[in-house]
Amino acid sequence: MSQKHVPHLTITPLTIPSSVKLSELFASFSHQSWAMLLDSANSQHVDARFDIMVAKPIATITSKDKINTVCQDSAEPYVNDANPLSLIEELQQHYFRTLQVVKNEHNELPFLVGALGYFGYDLSHCFESLPANRKTDYSAPDMAVGIYSWSLIKDRKKGLFYLCAANNHPHPSAQFVENLIKTAKPSSHFKLLSPWHANMTSAQYQAKLQQVDNYLHAGDCYQINFAQRFSTAYEGDEWQAYQVLSEANNAPFSAFIRLPECCILSISPERFLAVNNGHVETKPIKGTRPRSEDPATDQQAIEQLLSAEKDRAENLMIVDLLRNDLSKHCKPHSVKVPSLFQIESFPAVHHLVSTITGELAENSSVYALFQGAFPGGSITGAPKIRAMQIIDELEPHQRNIYCGSIGYFGLRQDMDTNICIRTLLCEQGKIYCWAGGGIVVDSQPLEEYQESLDKVAKILPLLASLA
Repeated sequence: MSQKHVPHLTITPLTIPSSVKLSELFASFSHQSWAMLLDSANSQHVDARFDIMVAKPIATITSKDKINTVCQDSAEPYVNDANPLSLIEELQQHYFRTLQVVKNEHNELPFLVGALGYFGYDLSHCFESLPANRKTDYSAPDMAVGIYSWSLIKDRKKGLFYLCAANNHPHPSAQFVENLIKTAKPSSHFKLLSPWHANMTSAQYQAKLQQVDNYLHAGDCYQINFAQRFSTAYEGDEWQAYQVLSEANNAPFSAFIRLPECCILSISPERFLAVNNGHVETKPIKGTRPRSEDPATDQQAIEQLLSAEKDRAENLMIVDLLRNDLSKHCKPHSVKVPSLFQIESFPAVHHLVSTITGELAENSSVYALFQGAFPGGSITGAPKIRAMQIIDELEPHQRNIYCGSIGYFGLRQDMDTNICIRTLLCEQGKIYCWAGGGIVVDSQPLEEYQESLDKVAKILPLLASLA
């Protein structure tokens, strides 16, 4: 095969001003099904260096109730009940196994091409034997992943844009992308049609927490994550809503996903799993205090969180759980905790965050690592499977995207995913948002209920104010 016919990946620097946000380019694609944006939301967070957008996948995989649907090229869709992560890996291999990536000065760029999408909390039923007692009233799939042969990436540290593309598949030209910034975007609107409604009253929520407490005292678990769901009707463009939320929250693991069935708006501050050159990282959040406009009160909240025995114990439980999850897929003795109980501050709340790292074992893979740790321990509990059984028993509705993950499996065995907290699902004229927290033996029901409200303080009222 001659060199010019060998499939290869091109990385083209673009002449776009550094002041431009990638979301401004994405706006031209935001109405398209399977358009997706991984967005650092202009955050100054240490993990907020790159923004990534994709559109027009060459194949898609959706999973619902353990049945997968695969669409590719012009062929008829096919269904099966295989492991959905294995399907993603197989499709990646099918499209990109002969693709050559030339090492150059752009090696720091993430993703390039590959699989990108979301993995709903209930996808866990494909990996574990779990009950399914809760109501499901969502049309959104449990998983939706596209195989993308091109991406646009902004390196916010350098202020540079790149078009990454497999030359043997259709992709936009550099000139087309550069001209997007000149394209006038039609104005759009978004508004809620009724007040937010929770799926539990305050009294019902606290009664459920008493049941959680009974399980904790019986020794079933050390910690159980419990959540409530808010919903209302809406009309208008979900992209408009996302832009407002993104600007107000500056969450480093934000995302916008449009599918035929739904839209997902994620304003997440939490990384689930990242892998880069075999280096594994997870950053669980456990411990929350509301922000205050008064600097002295705000600083006091930080100091209270740092010294709170309950929050530190809660965080440590999840650190131990994730150390165990990672150790099954990392090289022996490589799992470390370089950062424990660090404060990360966001517009609505302060969080207590720890960092666990490791080196991916040669006999494992990013897919096996993800499956082994999914869903994240910070939003399930410990021990994980028993906590998930209790969640299924006590929460009135399935979680769908909430507490799942959004992210990518890249061409070079790289991965980055979030935990879908502060995440909304929009479908069929309804919008859903969830909030909860980890419950331990010394949790106070009224305080836990208030914490769940604090976590959506920059989401629910903000959308309610849109006309």
